[in-house]
Formats: sequence, structure tokens, C-alpha cells
Amino acid sequence: DAEADRAAAAAELMSAHRYSIRPANPAAHLFEMRLTVASPDPGGQEFVMPAWIPGSYMVRDYARHVVSARAESDGRDVDLVKLDKSRWRAAPADRELTLVFEIYAHDESVRGAHLDTTHAFFNGTCVFPAVVGQEDTECEVEIEPPEKPVGRNWRVATSMRRKDAEQYGFGLYHAADYDELIDHPVEIGELSIGEFEANGIPHAIAIRGDTRVDMARLCHDLQTICEQHMSLLGAPADLDRYLFLLNAPGAGYGGLEHRWSSANICSRDHLPARGDEGVSDEYRTLLGLLSHEYFHLWNVKRMKPAVFVPYDLSQENHTELLWVFEGITSYYDDLALARSGLIETDSYLELVGRTITRVLRGAGRRRQSVAESSFDAWTKFYKQDANAANAIVSYYAKGALVAMSIDLKLRSETNGTVTLDDVMRAAWQRWGMTGEGVPEDGFQQLCAEVSGLDIDDFLDAAVHGTGELPLESLLASHGIAYQLRRSSGGKDKGGKAAGDGSLPDVWLGADLASRDGRTVFTIVHNDGPAEHAGVSPGDELVALDGLRINFAAAEARTRRYKPGDRSELTVFRGDELMSLRLLGEEAPADTSYLVLDDEADESATARRSAWLGH
Repeated sequence: DAEADRAAAAAELMSAHRYSIRPANPAAHLFEMRLTVASPDPGGQEFVMPAWIPGSYMVRDYARHVVSARAESDGRDVDLVKLDKSRWRAAPADRELTLVFEIYAHDESVRGAHLDTTHAFFNGTCVFPAVVGQEDTECEVEIEPPEKPVGRNWRVATSMRRKDAEQYGFGLYHAADYDELIDHPVEIGELSIGEFEANGIPHAIAIRGDTRVDMARLCHDLQTICEQHMSLLGAPADLDRYLFLLNAPGAGYGGLEHRWSSANICSRDHLPARGDEGVSDEYRTLLGLLSHEYFHLWNVKRMKPAVFVPYDLSQENHTELLWVFEGITSYYDDLALARSGLIETDSYLELVGRTITRVLRGAGRRRQSVAESSFDAWTKFYKQDANAANAIVSYYAKGALVAMSIDLKLRSETNGTVTLDDVMRAAWQRWGMTGEGVPEDGFQQLCAEVSGLDIDDFLDAAVHGTGELPLESLLASHGIAYQLRRSSGGKDKGGKAAGDGSLPDVWLGADLASRDGRTVFTIVHNDGPAEHAGVSPGDELVALDGLRINFAAAEARTRRYKPGDRSELTVFRGDELMSLRLLGEEAPADTSYLVLDDEADESATARRSAWLGH
């Protein structure tokens, strides 16, 4: 029996695709990837690199980072021809064939690959080509250490299953097929690792960076979040482990979801330190990020649009449903913090107010629906230019408000007997547990089906329209007052009532930034004073009414003006000095904050308690 087991294991290894990845030259940011195919196509084996990574909807052409490529078989070179931007074909070989790539890795985002003398990180989409025609074959991956002295204390963190590697160690890992192979990001370096269980399932967080984190508190809070999400939809049947990868440099923010893990980045100052009390704004931001990526376990990693089943990684996969998968996830990420008791109601309402403010400050909400934003993510949302605020709306931010609107409407009109929670449970059972893709009109139909309400017009307006959402009345029905005010300045994100001091009477109608010591117009809002004056994005602000001005002083100087005041803007456009006439216009009330309504009736407060869980 033992010999039979060894023979079966040897046969399995021979049939599997064997990848190896090595930090060949950390100082030059170069990985070496080797892929051995036991049974190459007798007509010539093709290989292809993904053009994009699931979860980030923009073609990135990862093959462009391949510095050199060659093939060999039985110790001899094999001709390798590049067919297009992402594909290669090796000449016919009657024995196992090995492809060797040298890959440049200097992208520190969660979507890329990065290697230097301090750590290594990669997504499989960046370093592992697919064997065309054999994508369903099991994959073995040898993760190798760099040559010493680099990496003396490095460990490996990945959700990929270990074959012979020790826990957090270099060695052999494996994945069921290529689709799974590229769904396990890998972080290698000096790591701080915390472990915990959520509903009996092993979880861990691996942090790269010089941190003084209170790991016990962080693990406790993550356990609370994970169990809150599981209480809504139940643990996926194949969820037997989960890993949060977290890069914590001096600055940064972002996350990318995977089936058994997520790759995240945040400032090290967002992490809780030993002795900290309460939940700071920065720590709340981190918890929201990790909550968001964890909710994706259900919403988009296992339940996904029909056009993603399967993914076509060679080109754009257009869908109008990203608002469902990102917007609804953005709704539940912070809601889970409130429902689990990690943050208070006032703190949650502040976050909602900030989301409303983000949407209100962009004229794009009047031009693009969340369905259109979803469809055009590939060419608009992920490729934003200076006119983005005027032309597009975020399917994350407005999508979250659409989700909240649906939830509050269902709760209000069914007296709390049907909620968005119920719709999500039904969606999970219909599409998530079966693996069937969500049809383009499936989610809206399911909302009506589960609720029994005639809400087609409401859903069409919210999802496909560009009008304002009925947030004021929906929130009022849950004992929350919707308030608007003017912005107090560039650092005002909304979510709070105005503090001490007067709000500015006029606005510039533009966003400024400091670039290399210059004050530059970055966004010029449609139908605002700056646009009326003729300002263009990229113009350098030099003077106001003949007095030199810099970025730090610009806000304070403009506060002195009143509606109807005329002033002279002096700007550089390229190397041309220009004088523009600016007319002071009343600042818009585009900043939202929410407060508990002390005069709300008993039914409204009861609905609020049922919604927020307290």
C-alpha cells in the first residue's frame, strides 16, 4: 500500500504543472519563474499571461513585465515565438518542456508584484503564465528563498495549500488548477503574524512593515468582523482557512479580494498600538477595509456576474453589476462594524455622511448611473482624468447608497419583515452556493421577488437613473435626520456638523494641490466659478488680486470674499501667464451629516434598532 501511495503521488506530481518562483535579483527587482509541463501540446505548446486581475477592472497587460523568455527540453533550447502581447508558443517537444521567464517586479500595489532587498510580494497573474489547453491541470509551486544574506529572516505567507513546506516556510505548495493558482497572493519578508479562529475556522493576519501593533486586539476585532459576516450568509462550504495579508508602510491604502485571502495596504499608523483606547478614525478606516475584503468571500469571489463565469483574462469582461458586488460590499463593510459593536452608532452615521458627501461633490452623479459606471469601469473608473468628477460616479460610493436605500425601503414598506439581508441570503443560495453566474437583471428581479413589493420603478431609478436618491425620507423613516451644510475647506470630508468658526460664503469651484512647490488646479468643477473664469486643469495659481499666493494660503485668502465679489486670478498655463476674472459665487451645501432624530416616533426608532442591531 505504501508503495502504491508513493507511486500515485509520483504520478500526480509528474502530471501536475510544476512552477517555481525565485527572487533571483532583489536589488534589480527581478524574479525568475520556471514552468515545467509534463505533456506539452505535440503541435507546439502555447503559454499566456493574464491581461488583468479579478477584482481590479482594468487591462494591465502583465506580460509587459516579462524581461526575457526562453524554453528548454531535455537540456536543449527550444524555439520560443511571441505571438502577441501576452502569448508565446514553444516549438514541438516530445518530452517535458520548461518555460523560463525573468520578470520585473516593482509595483507595490495590491494588484501587482514587488521585489527588493526588504521583501517579495506577488499575485499569480503577474508571474505565472497559463498552459493553454491545460488550465484545469493541478499546479505545484516551489517558492524559493533568495540567496543570502538577503532574506535571512524571511517567512512566507499565502493561503495556498502547503505540499511539503513548513507553515510560513519556503518549499512546495499546490493549487487545484490555474484559476486557483492565481487566486493566492504571496507575501515574503519579515512578518508579524497573528492567528485566530472565526466560528472554528482558522484565520491569520500577516503584517509586513515596522509596526508596534497590538496583535491581540487586532485579532479579536477581526474575529468579531468575520463572525458578523458569517452570521449573515454562513461560512462558504470550501472556506477552511483565511489569511489577511497586510503591507503597512508609511502611507498607502487599498485592498484586493481573493477566495481564501486578501491583499491589503494601509499606513502603519492606522494599526492599533498597545495601550490605545477606543477606535481612532485611522483604525476605523483599517477595520472597514478588512471588513470590505472579507465580505467579498461571498460577494464576487463565489457569487459573481454571469459574464465572470468563467473569467476571460485576455480582455475586458463588461457587466452592469459591479455596483452590486462593490457597492453592496461597501454598504456592509462599515455596517458590520456597527452591528458587531466595534463602533458606536454616531461613528457609523459619520461614515455614511462621508459617503453621501463624496457622491454629492461630484457632478458626475447627474451624468452617469451606477449601472453605467459598472459597465465603463474598464475605461472610465479605473482610468480617471481631470474631468472624472464631472463625468462619472463611483459604483462603490453611490452603489453603497443605493444598497442602503434598497435596505431602508424594504424595511420601511414591509415593517421590517423583509430586508436587504434577506435578499442577500436568497442571492447566495441561488447563485453563490450553486456557482451559477448572476444574470444582468437577476438582482433587481430578486429584490422584487423576495420582498413581494412593486419596486421596479424605484430600482430602475436608483440603478439606471441619475437623479438623487430619496435618502432624506428613507433615513427619516428610521429615526435619522439628513442634514446638509457648506464645506469648511479642503480637509472637510463631511459626516460631522460644522465646528466652531464660520463656513466660507463662496467657493472656488475647483480643487488645488501642491506639486513641486507649485499650486496647481487639479479638478475644475462643471458650472463653478473657476470654470466660468476659464481655469483649466493643470493651470498653476500664481496670484489672487495681484498678490502672490501658495497652496497653504489659498483657502484662507478665498474665505475673505463674498458672493458677487470680483477678483483677478493670475495663472500660468504652460509657460504662458494669464489673467482671469473670477466672480464669487455662493458655496453649495454639498456636505452631509446625519444625526439621531430625537423627535422620531417609536416605530422609526424600532426600525433603526433592528437595522443597526442596537
